[in-house]
Amino acid sequence: MLRSLLIAAAVLVADQLTKAWIVVNYPLGWEQQVIPGLFRLVHTRNRGVAFGLLGSSGPAVQIGLLGLIVVVVGYITWQLARGGTDGLTRVALSLVLGGALGNLVDRVLRGEVVDFLLLYVRSGGRELAWPAFNVADSAISVGACLVILAEIVTMVRSKRVPVDR
Repeated sequence: MLRSLLIAAAVLVADQLTKAWIVVNYPLGWEQQVIPGLFRLVHTRNRGVAFGLLGSSGPAVQIGLLGLIVVVVGYITWQLARGGTDGLTRVALSLVLGGALGNLVDRVLRGEVVDFLLLYVRSGGRELAWPAFNVADSAISVGACLVILAEIVTMVRSKRVPVDR
């Protein structure tokens, strides 16, 4: 459990430090090209959930989102505390926990989440951009993919049939 909490704490600290760096050093709306045609740093905010969904909703929905995040954090913490999961699943859940806590801190302190990473491509004179994200979002996404991978590995291992020789 300690290793899981350390991973989650590392994600939380990295997330909050990078967000603080953006907030302190760059005004809202700022953009800086990093890799032309692919990646820029930006300073934007998001009140919604994934991809800005529910961002323009009222206070009741925003409070509901906070409650949902608290429930998810509690459930993941419970899963990690009870043990019984393999190492990959523990790492995956720790990443999701750290990311959820990072975005929860933003919602509580700012009422919205700071985003600053923007991936995009130019095609046919248009820019196709993935919604801006942050370290917490990245940890949640990687953690979710690792949970799926861990489940696939578990299913494959459970279907192995010993060969009699």
